[in-house]
Amino acid sequence: MGSNPLPSFVIVLILLVLNGQGPMTAKVEAKSTVHIVYLGERQHDDPKRATDSHHDLLATVVGSKEIASDLMVYSYRHGFSGFAAKLTESQAQKLSELSGVVRVIPNTLHRLQTTRSWDFLGLSSHYPNHVLQNSKMGDGVIIGVFDTGIWPESKAFSDEGLGPIPSHWKGVCKSGDQFNAATHCNRKIIGARWFIDGFLAEYGRLLNTSDDPEFLSPRDANGHGTHTSSTASGAYVRNVSYRGLLSGTVRGGAPRARLAIYKVCWNVLGGQCASADILKAFDEAIHDGVDVLSLSIGYSLPLFSDVDERDGIATGSFHAVARGITVVCGAANEGPSAQTVQNTAPWILTVAASTMDRALPTPITLGNNKTFLGQAIFTGKEKGFTGLTYPEGTGLDPTSAGACQSLSLNSTLVAGKVVLCFASVTGRVAIRLAAATVQEAGGIGLIIAKNPSDALIECRDGFPCIEVDYEIGTRILYYIRSTKSPTVKLGHSKTLVGKPVSAKVAFFSSRGPSSIAPEILKPDITAPGVNILAATSQLDQWMDGGYAIHSGTSMATPHVSGIVALLKAIHPDWSPAAIKSALVTTARTKDASGFPLFAEGSPKKLANPFDFGGGIVNPNGAADPGLVYDMGLSDYIHYLCAMGYNNSAISRLTGQSTACSAEKPSFLDVNLPSITISSLRNSVTLTRTVTNVGSPNSIYRADIETPTGMTVTVKPHILVFNSRTKKISFNVTICATKQVNTGYFFGSLTWRNEQNAVRIPLSVKTEILQSYADDN
Repeated sequence: MGSNPLPSFVIVLILLVLNGQGPMTAKVEAKSTVHIVYLGERQHDDPKRATDSHHDLLATVVGSKEIASDLMVYSYRHGFSGFAAKLTESQAQKLSELSGVVRVIPNTLHRLQTTRSWDFLGLSSHYPNHVLQNSKMGDGVIIGVFDTGIWPESKAFSDEGLGPIPSHWKGVCKSGDQFNAATHCNRKIIGARWFIDGFLAEYGRLLNTSDDPEFLSPRDANGHGTHTSSTASGAYVRNVSYRGLLSGTVRGGAPRARLAIYKVCWNVLGGQCASADILKAFDEAIHDGVDVLSLSIGYSLPLFSDVDERDGIATGSFHAVARGITVVCGAANEGPSAQTVQNTAPWILTVAASTMDRALPTPITLGNNKTFLGQAIFTGKEKGFTGLTYPEGTGLDPTSAGACQSLSLNSTLVAGKVVLCFASVTGRVAIRLAAATVQEAGGIGLIIAKNPSDALIECRDGFPCIEVDYEIGTRILYYIRSTKSPTVKLGHSKTLVGKPVSAKVAFFSSRGPSSIAPEILKPDITAPGVNILAATSQLDQWMDGGYAIHSGTSMATPHVSGIVALLKAIHPDWSPAAIKSALVTTARTKDASGFPLFAEGSPKKLANPFDFGGGIVNPNGAADPGLVYDMGLSDYIHYLCAMGYNNSAISRLTGQSTACSAEKPSFLDVNLPSITISSLRNSVTLTRTVTNVGSPNSIYRADIETPTGMTVTVKPHILVFNSRTKKISFNVTICATKQVNTGYFFGSLTWRNEQNAVRIPLSVKTEILQSYADDN
């Protein structure tokens, strides 16, 4: 998602799909344009009848059923109603004018987003009586992964010890290029399909599998899908390391959950996925019986609206959530800038990325015997004391020669030496280009001074690329400039785990508030997404023994998907909103030492809800949250009306007649496990409802952490639950004590009893400019 300091497939925005092994050999003419004809909630329970009605509708415009059949790409008939077809602009216009058609929009392309983590989250198998054991490791739950496919031979997908396939599964495994359903699917990989027709129609040519290896099957050529699938539900694989680092046991969050693979992203231009394919995957996944959908996917800014099918994710996920399927998506990798979060619909569980209590310190020893610790994935040959240089520039911009993204090197001066450069651009490509430039000039190592970030970039062939912050980089530079013959020794990276290392919100993780609706707090939750070791494709260029280290919200997302599967196994009757509430209200906002969490940026700062939502996910706490802020269809309709969407569009989306009130409802009364006020002038009162899922006889008292410059009152202040009283509503009144124009201030509202602390974040910004304008 945008410029990232991460591997390119972390940049990938993964889309979702199930069924589609349409003709792969026919070249799509450039004049063919796929349009999505969206008809809203399905009108027929019989899929064949739905498909026939789609052909009939298309035939009224193109002239015959035979022509309609030739033009049809997909019929959406399970989770919702509609179809994708090759249409001219005039045909699309005619269809859009027909009764029953909600919208006709063009197909669009999306891109992919991109060990220790489970112990860090408190899910070590060494400790009994927690969510991992209580859920039987997710046994019986089905996780659908919409990504680049899977490498089925990985030990992470062994079905050893697993029982029969869950009885509610209705999907299939389909064979294709180097993928044999009879041998590659098992009791772990219970479903595997791919969807490409929508992408091919847009791409307009055959896939060039020689330049960009790809398989016309569920097999993963990229590695991204294998990595996310094994993180969500990989089996235990012991004695795994990456070039000797990060050694231990690799597994997924729900090791006994089953996987349904929907390959919708293709290894072209870094990973591309089409809306038509994504919607088809949603349609089929809903029919197949998945319990959780994991999408490390998104779109580019500016965002489409929630009812715009060009996104594909918001619409498809609405229909999935309406049927009880929790949809987990990445927040994107556009951080640390504000308002960059994606997948912002309130029915989606949106995941930010954090580091964890693990680091890879790499010693840099200068010729004056001063040693600094950088960060790297460097296990190649140790570099004994050798020459150290910085490319000094001349002219009006003397620092330009030493910029990592545009190095200007003299081979005579660089050969056999380690080079120092300063990076204003921290993306993966810029740093690897710098390394390639140094190697080409005969250099033997690179020290990169850059904004601090724990998401490390590995360079090819064991070439050392060691990252330091600007302060250390400047001190190294001063040494170079003060010494006639500067030298340096580069040591191997080590693995450091535990309390000396504090978790932080990752530099790249996209931040709120939402650019569509700032009152809807996004992201919702945070999980480890930095330097994650998991299974990958054998074609992944960064693979070591079948495993790779990658970073991104793509990696954080399946952590939460696996945890959702555990919660679903323990609480099968909980709605997606209840599961999201349990995660948000029990999340951790402090590190293991009790210090507040920080967020990487320029500079590092205390993290707030726009960085991490409720906080870092706490699986054991979420299994017993005490109270939940539940939501259903009426809450989502309230949100859609507050957004000002058309009544007929809302009715089609939800499948029931809807007429929004003349007075637009308030976002603030959507029953979210958070309160966000983007423009407080004087005071506002809002309502929330909590449902008791703990002990039947419980008493909770409100504990308020008041945002600076505000007063917050809660009525009633005490909630009393018993066998008859399961739900209680309460009012929250927030007043500004001073009329000032500020940024956001943060606090919290926590309902406490002897067993539980049910915390929701408060985010409030006062605003006086508009009232001043009204007075003038």
